[in-house]
Amino acid sequence: MASTSADIECRIAPYLDSSADYLTQDLSRLPKSLPFSCASPGASQEKLTAVAFLKTHKTASSTVQNIFFRFAERHNLTVALPHNTCEHQFCYPQNFSIRFVHPYTIHPSIVASHMRLNTSELKRLMPNDTAYVTILREPAAMFESLFSYYNQYCLSFKTVPNASMDAFLSNPLKYYQPQEKYSMYAHNTLIYDLGGDIDHATEDEGYILDFIKKMESLFSLVMIAEYFDESLVLMRRLFSWDLEDIVYVKLNMRSLESKVNVTSVLSDKIRAWNALDAQLYDHFNATFWEKIRQLGIGCVQKEVDQLRQAREQLARQCFGGSPQPRLAAQIRNKDLRPWQPSNKVSIVGYDLPAVAGSELCLKLVMPEKQYTKYLLKKQGIKVRQKMGHRTLLPAKSLTRGQSQHHKGVQSPYPARGSTINQWVSIMN
Repeated sequence: MASTSADIECRIAPYLDSSADYLTQDLSRLPKSLPFSCASPGASQEKLTAVAFLKTHKTASSTVQNIFFRFAERHNLTVALPHNTCEHQFCYPQNFSIRFVHPYTIHPSIVASHMRLNTSELKRLMPNDTAYVTILREPAAMFESLFSYYNQYCLSFKTVPNASMDAFLSNPLKYYQPQEKYSMYAHNTLIYDLGGDIDHATEDEGYILDFIKKMESLFSLVMIAEYFDESLVLMRRLFSWDLEDIVYVKLNMRSLESKVNVTSVLSDKIRAWNALDAQLYDHFNATFWEKIRQLGIGCVQKEVDQLRQAREQLARQCFGGSPQPRLAAQIRNKDLRPWQPSNKVSIVGYDLPAVAGSELCLKLVMPEKQYTKYLLKKQGIKVRQKMGHRTLLPAKSLTRGQSQHHKGVQSPYPARGSTINQWVSIMN
């Protein structure tokens, strides 16, 4: 039986202290702020705490999301979370709207859940000084993962004989159904997640060039999944974060049995079919390495080594060694069992040793859906504690200060005169 919000709240109630001490005590043995090996971004610069992470599909983005969720808790920041009707995503695949944000989380510092990018709406939600970040993955590897993960949801995949990716790629137009709800998983998924037209003619070179320019103007950093640790080093420097802020455990991985070997022939077919994704990835992979070279490859490698040493140290604290992925059925704690998209693919997770009672260790390996429920419950408790039994303020008074940023936003909060019981009912 799936865990309810009440079940999760019961098990984690002792850890709902807003001081977040439980997330810092376990990090005390890690080097808090090792000096940057390359030129420092500025020793006196404060940590950047307003971040919008555009979570793309099958790009290691769940691991990045977990980093942002833990950072937000550790620094007592509000995370924008989807309304209950959207589950754990912002009503994807619809274009993002502020209407999809749960009212408990409407004035966030961090957003990191799946959405289809709608830049104007996202900027209305976030503070003016927000840094925008996303992550891309090499299209051939990403498509293999998409085909496996969504083969029972995307009709373009589901109708392929024997669920054969080779068969699909031999004649993609035979199986591709552009009008069906989840067609974006079958064609140029990166372009779709970032708000573009997945079926735009590849012959129109101006379209992808213009799209890339728009992405360059929005994102301060485009991470590359194949160089995950290097990406985190760049992110840490951009945000002036500490080393402890970027430690991680890999999440939402498939079992080895669920993966298909991608030959060079298949890779070429995938990149040809997803030509817009391929051009997007190739461009930002090149600019990524320009950033690395500007800092110095040797310097970046030293910081990568520091990160990996910190991860090993934390793994010893939490697992007694390297974390061992397990099938969901083998994980004793059901709150740590990752969601399984179908019986055709196995998503692995982690079990914690009985001696590992650390809440940090739990959060390191908590799957996306459970962590989202937990954060929503925790932030809801904080809101209710602040409001007490008072009548809510008018929606107009609940905007972020006098910022021009939120003018004209239709507030999803209950109207003047609503009671706290009406407010709480939003959660149910």
